[in-house]
Amino acid sequence: MEPAYDTVIAIARSMWAAQGLKFTVTGAENVPESGGAVIAINHTGYLDFTYAGLPAFLHGRRKVRFMAKKEVFDSKVSGPIMRALRHIPVDRGAGAESYRAAVEYLQRGELVGVYPEATISRSFEIKDFKTGAARMALEANVPIVPTVIWGAQRVWTKGHPKRMGRSNTPISIGVAPPITPTGTPEELTATLHQVMTDTLHEIQGAYGKHPVGEFWVPARLGGGAPTLDEANAMDAEESAERARKRTEREN
Repeated sequence: MEPAYDTVIAIARSMWAAQGLKFTVTGAENVPESGGAVIAINHTGYLDFTYAGLPAFLHGRRKVRFMAKKEVFDSKVSGPIMRALRHIPVDRGAGAESYRAAVEYLQRGELVGVYPEATISRSFEIKDFKTGAARMALEANVPIVPTVIWGAQRVWTKGHPKRMGRSNTPISIGVAPPITPTGTPEELTATLHQVMTDTLHEIQGAYGKHPVGEFWVPARLGGGAPTLDEANAMDAEESAERARKRTEREN
């Protein structure tokens, strides 16, 4: 029993009910009932992580330890909660420490949640992946569980107002069969990327209407979201601007 985590889950479920969120979860049985595993999650919104642990909870009431940026742990409000839930802080300036902590968690039999895309996908397509998830799985000798969320971007995502009231938003979560950790990190990453892309398309096909022009609908489906190339260009521009401001502060 983990009183802190159980309390947070209860609060989250109450909030989802108040918002009228409608969850469809497929493939929860693909989350291992015991032992370590990397839970690889696509990233479309700020609240993905609150939904991504649902399949593990439904299948064996397991809990996921998420890797999250260090700034969340530095906050006086969220920091104590994140530490109580035993999530893993990620300092982008010292990534080796968080990587090592994640591997140790996996070796102890924990489920570790990772965003291979690293940042939110503005296009809502699957972006290029970092190899961290694959390297962790290979070193710890645990499977990767591809987990795809669709609809979370309608609640709160980058560049759009959040909709935390009663929106009755449908959110689909699909879990693909675990991927055995074999090959090189690059090969395993490529396999993961393909599986998650295929899973995303399957979930989108079953989701329902994707209104033409809506901000949360990918350009591929006639929506108003930028294409993957356009989104990558926006990310590069934003990254360059952050680097410029950091240089100005240092000088």
